[in-house]
Amino acid sequence: MELSLPQRLQKSVSGSFHKTALLQKRVRELIRGAAPLIETRERNPIKIAFLEMERGLIELIPDDQAQNPGS
Repeated sequence: MELSLPQRLQKSVSGSFHKTALLQKRVRELIRGAAPLIETRERNPIKIAFLEMERGLIELIPDDQAQNPGS
């Protein structure tokens, strides 16, 4: 039986603050207009972010480092 999105999220994140923060940050980026990193017809930013995380395409970088990559 295929797991639902909430079940897959729970299984993948399983209490990990790091993964939860990663998903939240990416969802915000997608809502603000960032392009998905995968080819998909999906429109739900949570599902898109989760698919990107499953494929290892996103990582959590502190905001101060993201704004100043050379420092």
